[in-house]
Amino acid sequence: MKINGYFAVVGIVVLALSCKAKQSSIPSESTNDEDGYVSLYNGHDMSNWNIMCRDKEPGLAKKVFAAGENGEMHVYKDFPNGDRTEVGKNGTHCMFFTKEKYSSYSFKFEYKWGDKIFNNYDQFQYDAGMYFHVFDVNIWPKGLEYQVRYDDSKNENHTGCVWNSGAKFDWYADNSEENPKLRTYLSKEEGGVAQEHRGGEHKAHKGAEFHALDGQWNQCEVIVMGNAYAVYKLNGKVVNVLTNLSHSEGEIGLQAETAEIFYRNIEIKVFDEVLPIEEALR
Repeated sequence: MKINGYFAVVGIVVLALSCKAKQSSIPSESTNDEDGYVSLYNGHDMSNWNIMCRDKEPGLAKKVFAAGENGEMHVYKDFPNGDRTEVGKNGTHCMFFTKEKYSSYSFKFEYKWGDKIFNNYDQFQYDAGMYFHVFDVNIWPKGLEYQVRYDDSKNENHTGCVWNSGAKFDWYADNSEENPKLRTYLSKEEGGVAQEHRGGEHKAHKGAEFHALDGQWNQCEVIVMGNAYAVYKLNGKVVNVLTNLSHSEGEIGLQAETAEIFYRNIEIKVFDEVLPIEEALR
């Protein structure tokens, strides 16, 4: 009986080690890197996100956000190229949101544009974006957006612009433009002037460097510290800054809107204390 018990224990240990080895080969949905960032996309499914589309058709959201060939997320992968002139709301306007609310963090992601276009292209061209401090999870949500957009008709960048959907904040800009909607971010130290509160787009710094339709990846980062500030970075450079935010936490989401887009390296680093803005601006 003792011998049989010994082999039974050995068998259990071997089985446990075998299961552990198999598990270690599966990509984690929340892998920490050496800088403390946690990966939020596992490269093959949307199991750790809440996903929704304007059209409630079963399975549509998972079809919109498909796994790419190299572990990236491929938005509109299996959809035909659409009509550039289509106007109005579209059922494949979709988003995926974090299951948790976040307050103080650095959120990073990379994107590049594909070839296919549809959904309000005539209005917004190549358009998507990242929302944070969301206080109404919906299509479209209320909160603050880090815009991801390129107007190919004017070769004009909008990535790194703020889109305000119901929030309040302080924002400084170059006052040389008479129309407030055309003013671009400029820090107070560089001569920027405090602007009146409004909704809609708040343009990124006019010197923002970006990749358009060249097939190259753009690196995006938003450093958010509760209601103290939000610093927008594009390809390593600060392109927009908000201070005195009206909201201090909320879900984070990424959009599928007017065109085929690829996302990768979606990750977050959460802070227990507020990082001084001087550090975030580096």
